[in-house]
Amino acid sequence: MSKIRTYLQETSNELINKVSWPTWKELQDSAVIVMIASLIFAVIVFLMDTAFNKSVSFIYQLFA
Repeated sequence: MSKIRTYLQETSNELINKVSWPTWKELQDSAVIVMIASLIFAVIVFLMDTAFNKSVSFIYQLFA
């Protein structure tokens, strides 16, 4: 039981005193970057999916 208590005390001490937490502004900036990157990735996947769908439909029409 003492090992668990020691582990929890050391963990909380490290989280409070040794970890450098980002500021609110840094968190907002990171969130905006992630949202923009996600949007760009979604658009790229959408365009690839649309192109693939059109090409497969064209190939099916050739043999139908």
